[in-house]
Formats: sequence, C-alpha cells, structure tokens
Amino acid sequence: MKIATKRLIIRDIKMKDAKSIAENANNREVWYFTEHIPYPYKLKDAKEFIKRQIKNSKEKPRKSYEFGIELKPEKQVIGLIGLFDISREHKKGGIGYWLGKRYRNQGIVSEAEKAVLGFAFNKLKLNKVHGDAMISNKASNRLFKKFGFRKVGILKEELIKKGKKLDGFRWELLKKNYKSK
Repeated sequence: MKIATKRLIIRDIKMKDAKSIAENANNREVWYFTEHIPYPYKLKDAKEFIKRQIKNSKEKPRKSYEFGIELKPEKQVIGLIGLFDISREHKKGGIGYWLGKRYRNQGIVSEAEKAVLGFAFNKLKLNKVHGDAMISNKASNRLFKKFGFRKVGILKEELIKKGKKLDGFRWELLKKNYKSK
C-alpha cells in the first residue's frame, strides 16, 4: 500500500525501516504523547513492531494500516501515521501519528494526515475517524481542529507518564464534515 503526496511517500513499513524508525521514535516527546511507544526505543523494539505490522497487513479485510512517512528526497521513514480499530461494519476507525523531532513544524504531519484521511474516507469508505491527543499536545489538537474534527470528550487519566496521570481529548470527524485543507 502506497500513497504519494507532493513531498511524501506514505507506505506500509518494511523491515528495512527498522533503523530509521528506532532513531526517530527514540525521543522523550514521542514516548510522552503516545500510548504504545517505549522510551528508550531500541532497534529490537522497531523490529518487533514491524513484524507485528507485516502480519497485521495480511489480514483480510485489514483492521489496521501502519504507514511509514517517508520524505521523498531522504528515502527513509521519519515517522508513522496509522489507521487502527477499523470496523467495516460500522464504517469507522481511529487515526494516530508521530514524527521524528527534526522533522516537526514543517507541515509534514498535516500533509500525511490529509492523504490518510482521504484514503480512509474515499478508498476504505469509512464514515467516521476518531483521534486522541493529550490535552498538553497542542500541535496534535490544532491539527485535529484544522481538518474539521469535533472535540467530543475528555479522556480522564488516559495515560500515566513519569507517574503523572494525563488527560486527553477525543476528537471525531464524520466524512460529511471532512475539510481537506
């Protein structure tokens, strides 16, 4: 599976991506704002993750897509964006993403999210996509708002990081309200 944008290739991850995934995910901010990424993030963590995703990609129908975000000139994965918990029956799923620190604030996640939401609504025919962001994750919350997601609730004590219980926002986007900015 591959989606091309102006600057990016958004594609299924492969074992050859393990090193770049490990390097970019091994960041305290990535760990802090995500549920399933450990810190420190080692090469073995990336390889185990990729093995699981390759196995999941063979499910018919797929219940998740874990895409690598690749900058065309660099030809390496600099972050991930995924659709998960896809229900074909109810036409819904979730979206989540992270990006390596040196690639932030360049519109990369926005470009990737636009492409993946288009894939979710147009190819997979989903009706609703939800996303979660910790309240303190201002960038992710701005991005959800930019694409027309509606804040529908607060996830109380959703994550525990450094012994601190963190609250998050739940966002939802219906296909009919999608703004492809």
